[in-house]
Amino acid sequence: MKHGRVIPGFGLTMGITIAMLSSLILIPLASVFVYAFRMTPSEFWNAVTQPNVLYAFRTSLVSALAAALINSVFGVILAWILVRYDFWGKRILDGLIELPFALPTAVAGITLSKMYSTTGFPGRLLARLGIEVSYTHLGLIVALVFVGIPFVVRSIQPVLEKLDAQYEEAACILGADRRQTFFRVILPELRPALLTGFGLAFARGIGEYGSVIYISGNSVKEHTQVVSYIIMQKLNYVDYEGATAIALVLLIISFVLLLVINILQVHQSRRTNNV
Repeated sequence: MKHGRVIPGFGLTMGITIAMLSSLILIPLASVFVYAFRMTPSEFWNAVTQPNVLYAFRTSLVSALAAALINSVFGVILAWILVRYDFWGKRILDGLIELPFALPTAVAGITLSKMYSTTGFPGRLLARLGIEVSYTHLGLIVALVFVGIPFVVRSIQPVLEKLDAQYEEAACILGADRRQTFFRVILPELRPALLTGFGLAFARGIGEYGSVIYISGNSVKEHTQVVSYIIMQKLNYVDYEGATAIALVLLIISFVLLLVINILQVHQSRRTNNV
């Protein structure tokens, strides 16, 4: 008996996919290369090696890496709580995880900068301890943790839900304690998903703009400017070639990062399946 397809045939669906992919992703990305290649190699090199640009790259990379590492730890904890425990307000907490996706990043940046300033509630208490958050590198990390935590939680949560509890029971029968069970049984199963969440959070943090533009302070002296702010600044000065040159470097960094993470994820998945 011949069954009808739910969606149209391969040719039509592939054509729609390629058209959408080209118009929304490939053509905009290609325009970055076109504008950047209008510059001579020396002009391109000078545009991306200016002191403020190099400081911005360092600030973005270090802050995004620190935030991704923090999210990797607390993302596992949050996913573990949401999957393994039942408590009042669990659905509310589960929904709040995705709040950074729904909330405009500019709103998040304004709120965080106000909260962690010396006049905000947590910021005032931290200031008494000599810890300044707003308009510092620490503020950048706080903002990037906020926007990056859903990537880690949502990457790990499905894996934990499908993880067979018999693995833990077998480890317990064989004499493993809780620490050994987690690091030798559970964590290897979570590692590919954890790498995915880490890579997505890291890549998002490198190019983040809305949530960090207010809390960073954009100080040249304190080196709190991020790459996305430098790009926007050059666009405001109608320096399209300089902006696209920096954007091209940022694009290459993000692409290489995701490629490396995907290779590690595939390697780890094969290793885990072979064990």
